[in-house]
Order: sequence, then structure tokens, then C-alpha cells
Amino acid sequence: MLRHALTVLAGALLAVAISQVAPSYAQVVIPTNRNALVQQNQLQQLQNSLQRQQYQQQQQLYRELDRQTAPKPRPDVPVYDQTCRMEAVGNTISRVCR
Repeated sequence: MLRHALTVLAGALLAVAISQVAPSYAQVVIPTNRNALVQQNQLQQLQNSLQRQQYQQQQQLYRELDRQTAPKPRPDVPVYDQTCRMEAVGNTISRVCR
């Protein structure tokens, strides 16, 4: 019984706390200010659209720059004939070709 009463009391306190905090997050719309809010929303949408467009243009520029760079040439690595063999004599390794 006491546990049930404590649960109900805790729930009531939580409900009161939420009701006290929740209105601070709600935006009050005054009829005379409605046009200002609509204009502010439209301005925010235009700014977002402009930022998206600038980002896309920047990405296109980066892609073009990436395409313009020539691929690096492959390193020049000597290729040994199959008729040559390596011989180890002491601490030195020499190539013997016939």
C-alpha cells in the first residue's frame, strides 16, 4: 500500500514538473506577430536552400579538380630475365645471367 502511494506521488510530481517545463518550449503565436513568424520561416528556408546549393557547387568543383589531376605514372622497376639467378656467396648476393 505504501509502495503504491509513493508511486502515485512520484507520478504526480513528475507530471507537475513536466507541465512546468513544457510551456517554456512552446512558441506563443500572437496574431499580430504571425506574419513575422511566416517571414522568418521563409527566410530560414531560403538560407537552407542557398547553403545546399553552395555545397553542391563546391562538391562539383572538387570533382572537376579530381578529374583534372593526371594519374601518377607507375614506378620503373627493373625486371630480371628468367635466365638469371641469384647466388649467395658469403654475405653478398650476386646475379648470375647466362
